[in-house]
Amino acid sequence: MSRGFTKEDDAQTPPIIPPRAALPAGTPNYVTPAGLEQLRTELTTLEAERAQAEANRDNDTDRSHRLSLYNGRIALLTERIASAKVVDPRTQPPKEVRFGATVTLRTVSGGNQGSAPAKVGQERTFTIVGVDEADIAESKVAFIAPIARAVLGTKLGKTAKLKLGPTEETVEVAAIAYEKPLASSHDPAP
Repeated sequence: MSRGFTKEDDAQTPPIIPPRAALPAGTPNYVTPAGLEQLRTELTTLEAERAQAEANRDNDTDRSHRLSLYNGRIALLTERIASAKVVDPRTQPPKEVRFGATVTLRTVSGGNQGSAPAKVGQERTFTIVGVDEADIAESKVAFIAPIARAVLGTKLGKTAKLKLGPTEETVEVAAIAYEKPLASSHDPAP
C-alpha cells in the first residue's frame, strides 16, 4: 500500500515548546527575589501537571505528546532558574535608577503617546524587573526593554532621552522607590 493512504503517527512529531522570554546573548538573567519565587512556583505547578499527565493512561498518543511538552517546558524553566542572578532591590542606591526600581518619569519635552504628542509634565511609572517578571498590565518592564535601558543609571531629578518611536522625548526622573525591607520579628510594629 502507498504511504499516501496511511495516517502518519502523531507521536512522531515533536511538540512545539514555547520559548521563555528572550535574553540577549551574554546578558545575565537578573531577577528580583519575588521573580525567582514566581519561577519556582511555576516549576512546581508544571511538575504537578506533568505528574497528572503521567497518571492519565486514557490515550497513549496524547499522553506522550503532553509529557514531551511538559518535559520541554520544565527543562527550559529549570535552565532559567539555574541561570538566575538574584538582585535584591532593597540593596540598590535609593537616588539612582537601578534594577528593581519603581521609577516615575515626567515628560520635559518631545516624544509622542500613540498618535498625539506627549504632554509636558505627563508622568508614567513602571518597575524595572527581570525578563520573566515583565508584565505591561502590572507596569513591570524588563531591564532589557528600551525604556528601562534609557533610564538605568540616571539619578533622581536628572533627565534622560527616550527614543521609543520616531521622535525623541526628554524625561526627568521624578521619583525612585525600592521595596521596603521586610519587618523582622525584632522590629517594633509600625
